[in-house]
Amino acid sequence: MASKLLGLRTLFSQSLKLLPKHPYNNSVHNLNHFSTSSTLNVNFFNKLPAEKLWKSVTSVSNAGAKKGRGKGAGRIRIRDLNRGQVIGVGKINMLWPGLSAPVIRGRELLKQQRLPDDPERMEKLIKLRDSMTKFRRLKLSPIERGWSGSRMPGRSIGAPDPVGDEEFVGFDTKVLQLRSLLIMKGTLGRTRNYQAMVVTGNGQGLAGFGFGKSKEAQAALRKAKNRAGKKLMNFEIYNGHTVFHDFFTAFGSTKIFVQKKNEGYGLKCHRAIKEICQAIGIKDLRAKIEGSTNLQHVVKAFFIGLLQQRTHQQLAEEKKLHLVEYRAENSYYPTVVASPEKVRTKEEIPKDETLDFIQYILNDRVILKRKKFPRFYESMPSYQIYLKKYEKYRNHEKIRLNLRAEYGEIKSFLNDKYPEEKAEAEA
Repeated sequence: MASKLLGLRTLFSQSLKLLPKHPYNNSVHNLNHFSTSSTLNVNFFNKLPAEKLWKSVTSVSNAGAKKGRGKGAGRIRIRDLNRGQVIGVGKINMLWPGLSAPVIRGRELLKQQRLPDDPERMEKLIKLRDSMTKFRRLKLSPIERGWSGSRMPGRSIGAPDPVGDEEFVGFDTKVLQLRSLLIMKGTLGRTRNYQAMVVTGNGQGLAGFGFGKSKEAQAALRKAKNRAGKKLMNFEIYNGHTVFHDFFTAFGSTKIFVQKKNEGYGLKCHRAIKEICQAIGIKDLRAKIEGSTNLQHVVKAFFIGLLQQRTHQQLAEEKKLHLVEYRAENSYYPTVVASPEKVRTKEEIPKDETLDFIQYILNDRVILKRKKFPRFYESMPSYQIYLKKYEKYRNHEKIRLNLRAEYGEIKSFLNDKYPEEKAEAEA
């Protein structure tokens, strides 16, 4: 240890001999008079710009991407670390000449001084700090956010782009599907594309749907929206709220049974069908899907069914018979809604012809319904006593009307049990 100290002393004495001497005497200069020069330490973090540093964090090599690496790198939000960094601005309200204030004001030379605290200035600094450090997701209202939170299906993307001088006034476009597709190519390898399906309409019977593909999601949505605007179809709406009649439609292995409903019923159907109905202007409808629920097949099948539906006048001309409507709100009073030019007589109608309206418009198809089992209380003696007491009310005017509408005749609950009594009464 002593030898090391001795070596340091000799080295220091030799360095003093090499120092420059004062021109007036031989004394050594004071150490405070030395001039110093700063050297920059160059490393990885201050050599490269911010873009290169962020790319090293968020990117992945082609070989790594093929192996499935770097899937979570896309979630990293690239931030501007220089945002809000103003020289001379800090938590303490200070006056810095040359930074936050001029050096000379008039003939006065400004000096560094602390100013009184300003609460408004502190609030601005806190907001700026929070905007830099905290990432807040854009919150949408439940009506605008679509089917599944922050994803695009179900959200509105506005009207299609104008075509020449014509603009789509009153139109709105809803996203039905947005999915990513992986396509294998010989030169580029596995590439990712986006496919979008949208429906656009003005809510007054004019609507259309379209598809779009692109390498970016926004470009695919824009293509689909503009194609939907170029393929508009006109649909007639019965009384401004529903379809003209029940219908059956199919596309591929998807089958849809659509039922006409009264005003105020609402839309009880698949969410894609609901968006299509809102784009067209249909307010009351019920749809039941059987088979595959492939979204593209559902949309195509429903549009085919709407195009194939017929007005009441067309149905009357097809059958050459009067089209009569019975509605509960009209107390089942028969109302003629359409009449053909030439009406067939009873003798001209074949015996095997389908005269049931529902069976005719569904092309002799039958909707599957759940089997109805007798109620648990029907076999109880108390229920039989209730039916016997209720028997005397069957001759009331409203009940007679309901019996004729439901069974086609005025009958008792005992007619099924004793059919011979019915034959004797008719005789």
